[in-house]
Amino acid sequence: MATEEDSAVKEPLDLIRLSLDERIYVKLRSDRELRGKLHAYDQHLNMILGDVEEIVTTVEIDDETYEEIVRVCYYFTASFSKIWIIALTVLKAKI
Repeated sequence: MATEEDSAVKEPLDLIRLSLDERIYVKLRSDRELRGKLHAYDQHLNMILGDVEEIVTTVEIDDETYEEIVRVCYYFTASFSKIWIIALTVLKAKI
C-alpha cells in the first residue's frame, strides 16, 4: 500500500514519478503536442510513451486578406504496441 510519503511531491521529478502509467500531455517546440501513457522516464526527462496522439498546430497568413489560418492536425499511433521515445530539453532557471 502506498504511504502518504510515497505520494508526496517534494521535487519536480516526483510529479512525473506519480504520473507513471497515466496519460500525460507533453508540449514540444514548433507548436507540437503529445498525449500518451507514460511508461518510463529518466533524470534527463527522456520519456517513453505508448498509445500516443500527436497534435500539430500551424498558423499561416493569407497573402490577400492578411488573416490568420489555423490548422490543427491529429496523428494517432496505429496500435498499442507502438512506443515513442521522446527527448526533452529542460532549461533550469537560476533565481
